[in-house]
Amino acid sequence: MDRINQFLQERQKNNLLRVLRPANFRKKGRIRLGGREYIDFSSNDYLGLSSHGRLLEAAKAALDTFGVGSSASRLLSGDLELHHQLEQKTAAFKGKERALVFNSGYQANLGIISALCKRGDVIFSDRLNHASIIDGILLSGVRCFRFNHNDMAHLASLLKKERKHFKEAFVISETIFSMDGDICPLKGLVELKEKYNCVLYLDEAHATGIFGKSGSGLAEEEGLTEEIDFIMGTFSKALGGFGAYLACAKKIAEYLINSCRSFIYSTALPAPVIAANLAALELIEKEPFRRKTLLENSACFRNRLEKHGLKVKGSAQIIPLIVGDNRKAINLSRLLQDKGYWALPIRTPSVAPNQARVRFSLSYDHSREILERAANDICQAKI
Repeated sequence: MDRINQFLQERQKNNLLRVLRPANFRKKGRIRLGGREYIDFSSNDYLGLSSHGRLLEAAKAALDTFGVGSSASRLLSGDLELHHQLEQKTAAFKGKERALVFNSGYQANLGIISALCKRGDVIFSDRLNHASIIDGILLSGVRCFRFNHNDMAHLASLLKKERKHFKEAFVISETIFSMDGDICPLKGLVELKEKYNCVLYLDEAHATGIFGKSGSGLAEEEGLTEEIDFIMGTFSKALGGFGAYLACAKKIAEYLINSCRSFIYSTALPAPVIAANLAALELIEKEPFRRKTLLENSACFRNRLEKHGLKVKGSAQIIPLIVGDNRKAINLSRLLQDKGYWALPIRTPSVAPNQARVRFSLSYDHSREILERAANDICQAKI
């Protein structure tokens, strides 16, 4: 217990102690906490689908038919026709033979990577990959080399030196990175994958629904779906629902059903969630104006901050404003809260030293007027 007390004291001393903040309302780009309503810049509901009537109707119909929970894992009695419909729809959406649904993005990456990668294999992982990818790699127990973020020259040098010493080689990257909001050089990854006979695993969690002609993601946008072996993503961000998926070859899905512990030993996602996810996939294709408007508004917001001389990163709907010092990030976040914006500080050790930031996660529900007002208030702040 001394260790726990010391940990908490150190966190509190350095303003790093995380606390839960219960909201009593969150909808259409707004959130209410402590009796006050804010413009919510911390949500991943990028397209505003979480409260869309079509999702609510689909969830209610499934609720009336199946009830609240699924009560069992899918390998027992929790497997429903709805799960298979969602997997078929997702596979077609992602341009792959088969898809497998998981309970969360964290469970997906943790279970898939640890099931696929075995002794004698090697992983080359982007240095800024999500914690779920890192933990999946650690659980697999295989050798891992981390390449500098989005640095294809560094990845190439590692592959040239190390690839020959291992059996199967996996290259793992996100397509949109959640803290920096930037996009991976997908063509470069594919070229190196083919040159060094690797398997390419992409996490499209923050790109699904945003990029591509049909909203499938960056792989579709770049026309490289066939060259990518594993495409993982979530239903819990732009699609407004919950859960995750892997799109892959049929034999891989069959293998994971029989070997992936996070799939085998988890109670199945309940029918209302699955039905809402199905409705979201239909909306992604039928309402492309949502992603178009989101990206246009994001570009305007970013440009406004840059023209004022502020340092921002990213090229999508995630816009980090870099302030450097942890204390500055905290103070800016509090100032913005006073003005009615819920934009939270991201500090060391979540980001590198002197890279503390306030992260703005934009939504279709944030009108151009709201973003203009927010940009003006940010630019007037003493950062």
